Amino acid sequence: DKTDAYHLALIQRLYHHPVSQNQSQSYKQLNTLSRFYDQLTDDLVIAKNRLHQALQSTFPEIENLFSTARGNNYWQIVAHYPHCDLIRKENRKQIINWLMNLKGIAFKHAQKTADNLIELAHQAYPVVSETSIEVQQVQYYAHRLLNLSRQREQLITRMVKLAKTLPNHDLENLESIPGFAQTTAVRVLAELGDLRRFSNANKINAFIGIDPGRYQSGEMDSNLSITKHGNAVARKLLYRAIGQIDNAAKTSPCHIADYYESKKLSSQTKGFKKIAIASIHKLIRTIYALIINDQIYDYNVATHNQKDFSRN
Repeated sequence: DKTDAYHLALIQRLYHHPVSQNQSQSYKQLNTLSRFYDQLTDDLVIAKNRLHQALQSTFPEIENLFSTARGNNYWQIVAHYPHCDLIRKENRKQIINWLMNLKGIAFKHAQKTADNLIELAHQAYPVVSETSIEVQQVQYYAHRLLNLSRQREQLITRMVKLAKTLPNHDLENLESIPGFAQTTAVRVLAELGDLRRFSNANKINAFIGIDPGRYQSGEMDSNLSITKHGNAVARKLLYRAIGQIDNAAKTSPCHIADYYESKKLSSQTKGFKKIAIASIHKLIRTIYALIINDQIYDYNVATHNQKDFSRN
């Protein structure tokens, strides 16, 4: 109403809040694609859970086929062999020949996988027959996962192509950070947008909600944990990125990983989550500096700057 409009205008006149800067349409498109990617990821998780549930009746042992993370090859195998009896009916050579059609599976790998499949099939005691509805469910969710995975890959390809049309080197600069794969880099860029619209890195902290909260009541004035306001997707991406940076530090050193590990060793009371949040602050300052100065990451430069900063 008129009173609200008056007071908003008065606040602006008294405090001179900076006017929000509009971003180019490309950043908005990147953000929309990133949110679509997030929706597909949620659908992927649901489909994984439903596939797991359906497999309990047809061939639960197949979930032990690969010790590492399951992906496209696993889902293709499940779609082709949704019931243990289908493996029992085929000979070893037939199974090996089919497996060799999968991406990245050579003859020796196919032999080992075929032997594991045969062993798991003979261990299985299915609840239903191979003509049951549950078998159709397994195949449906396996194909669903393959389709969702393909769509996510296509989205990342589209996002990278769009990011490379921007009149800067933001994507390349982000990819230069150790542990920042192309998917992480382009999604961080999509969620944070054009960082040049922020006057300092602290405003990015507030934008994603990792700035410290504050409680004021009467004479009480105390600091709380992070506010968790703003862009929750960016906050989640950067939180995961700390783990990726730490893992990559074994071969690609990074001052953020150094900080994270030193805090874990020296701290007896702080949980790893608080240490990760402190590391995100450092990561944001690094990202902001790389973008503003149009530079790629250099470990020696970063550690030198850290020493200079600590002296000041």
